[in-house]
Amino acid sequence: MSIKIKTSLFLAVLLLLTVVIMSLLVLQGIRKNQREQVEQYLAQQASTANIYLMQSLMAEPNKVPRTYLAAKGKAFAKQLEWMSGQTVELYDGAGDAIYKNKPGVLSDGIRRTLSFALKHKTAYLVEGQSLYYLAPLSVGDEQVGVVQFYYDLADNGAFYRQIRQLFVYIGAGTFMLSFLLAYFYFNSLSGGIIRLNRAVHRIREGSYETVRLRRRDEIGELSEGIRTMSERIKHTIRDKDEEREKLKLAVDKLTRLDQQQKQFIGNVTHEFKTPLTSIKAFLDLLDMYPDDEALLKTAKTNIESETQRLYEMVEKVLQLSALEKYEFEFNKEKVDVRETIRAVLNSLQGKLDKFGLVLETDLAEACAETDKDSLTIVLINLLDNAIKYNKTKGRIRVTSAERDGRVAIEIADTGIGIPQAVVHKIFEPFYTVDKNRSRENGGAGLGLALAKRYAEMQGASIELVRSDAEGTLFRIAYPACGTEAGAR
Repeated sequence: MSIKIKTSLFLAVLLLLTVVIMSLLVLQGIRKNQREQVEQYLAQQASTANIYLMQSLMAEPNKVPRTYLAAKGKAFAKQLEWMSGQTVELYDGAGDAIYKNKPGVLSDGIRRTLSFALKHKTAYLVEGQSLYYLAPLSVGDEQVGVVQFYYDLADNGAFYRQIRQLFVYIGAGTFMLSFLLAYFYFNSLSGGIIRLNRAVHRIREGSYETVRLRRRDEIGELSEGIRTMSERIKHTIRDKDEEREKLKLAVDKLTRLDQQQKQFIGNVTHEFKTPLTSIKAFLDLLDMYPDDEALLKTAKTNIESETQRLYEMVEKVLQLSALEKYEFEFNKEKVDVRETIRAVLNSLQGKLDKFGLVLETDLAEACAETDKDSLTIVLINLLDNAIKYNKTKGRIRVTSAERDGRVAIEIADTGIGIPQAVVHKIFEPFYTVDKNRSRENGGAGLGLALAKRYAEMQGASIELVRSDAEGTLFRIAYPACGTEAGAR
């Protein structure tokens, strides 16, 4: 049952009970007051009767009370009726009627009441709207008779009923008015409690939007407390969700890193095994044929080649591992991209001549906000791949230009190309398109992985633009000097 209904019912019962009890108490007081007034009035009449008896008896020559009542009792009673204005009946000491206003047999009630009055006691009887008041007539200590006064209670009853009816009307009106006023007042209280209860229910269901009650009492303070509590719970849950999401991302990252580490170790083991196997094979042959000059020359050349390949592989593995584990602070500066590209091309000129490759450049003047050493590493790895996987007597074209706040460097070759089915794997460590070609040229599939890591850590991007039968085109883009991206 709603608190509003409970409050309304309790209020109605309380007001009704209050009105009824007050009405009963007032009506009871009125009835008591009427009875006391009648008793007081009739007691006064009885006292007057006794005084008048003494006066009348003193005026008689024969001052015997019983003889006086027997002789002049009727006249005495009529005189009392005239003096009191009430109907009077007179009885002697034996209870026999001396004077009766109305003939008839005494009722049982009057007879019992008369028996009390004959014992020197005052008694009265109420029958319907009639009150019979019987008081002893005494001379000194001797009771000589009983006088009975008749009192009509009709006027008192009518007054009582009128007052009772008035109380019914006034009580009903007061009840309705008080109930309405109290209902609207308590309704605001219960309404506020209901709204707070709904707010708590919404909080329990996970909705933390609450309302603020504009009240300057305890309910208003409770409303503010619930609102503050809801905000704190919402922030706590949000923080918990954020921490849980971070933890989930961390777990996912650790899982991926673990998988990558296992794959990395497997790839390293596999790639290291190849040159080591070749070196071991030549050493075994030298043990078997130590005097073979041709074998010695061939073994020396191959062991030197495989050792150099193994050295480069170890160096790149260490670089890639360091980039995965640590966050380096790079020295960002304004780098002249054209001069940096030229320096890298000069360092690779010997390799270009070895493979008989034609170099074409179109380098515009441009400035990038980056770490010069990182840019050099990226260029060397991309150009090294362009050399290794190019065709004999092929071409390499390097261009650079600044547009839209970025410095774009494109490296195109006329090499073997990359199948579309494996394009998404080319930036993975140890992945090579042509395994045999990689072994011949000392490649281990680490160049593009290193280039991607170094580029991204500088806020740059690297992408494969195209790869088909005519060759491959890579594009890297660095923030230009003075741009917002570069400033970051």
